[in-house]
Amino acid sequence: MNTNLKEKISRHPQLKKCIHRFIMHPVKTRPNWWIRIFSFIYLKRGKGSVIYRSVRKDLPPFNCFSLGRYSVVEDFSCLNNAVGNLIIGDYSRIGLGNTIIGPVTIGNHVIISQNVIVTGLNHNFADVERKIDEQGIETKPIYIENDVWIGANAVILPGVTIGKHSVVAAGCIVTHSIPPYSVCVGNPAHIIKQYDFTLKKWVTHTS
Repeated sequence: MNTNLKEKISRHPQLKKCIHRFIMHPVKTRPNWWIRIFSFIYLKRGKGSVIYRSVRKDLPPFNCFSLGRYSVVEDFSCLNNAVGNLIIGDYSRIGLGNTIIGPVTIGNHVIISQNVIVTGLNHNFADVERKIDEQGIETKPIYIENDVWIGANAVILPGVTIGKHSVVAAGCIVTHSIPPYSVCVGNPAHIIKQYDFTLKKWVTHTS
């Protein structure tokens, strides 16, 4: 959606509420069917890209979705840009059963294995006098840089950046950013080795 138009709508709360209701189902929290049938118009797809039929596409037009050239989203995954842009680069693969909730930017040549969760969204809960589902959300963008491999069942939490040519081991819970050319494991994830360009080899991390 055009940025200027979004700003104009945001200045009129009642209009914004009406438009949101027209686009999004209030219970299913996904685009209404009459919006989804036009998704081929507003979803940006690169040459040779593939989204398998069973993928759930919670992709309303008021935020950006882009899938790069020859990238693939495999079966039973969920793509959601309802609260932030979702950008996937070229030659990347989103594995079986992934959940990707924006704001998320995924680079080129990224491999995300099975049952991975990448979410830029958190629910607010600080006010104990109100129900959590009444307190709204906050978002922090996630950046997965080029040439990254994320193992099965990993979880990438809001605000995290995964640096170039890094590996996130299976089952990691990543709560903090990982620098480029690193391998991390565990819950919470910690770095076990990094590439040393002076020595020209992977070096065990001592901290």
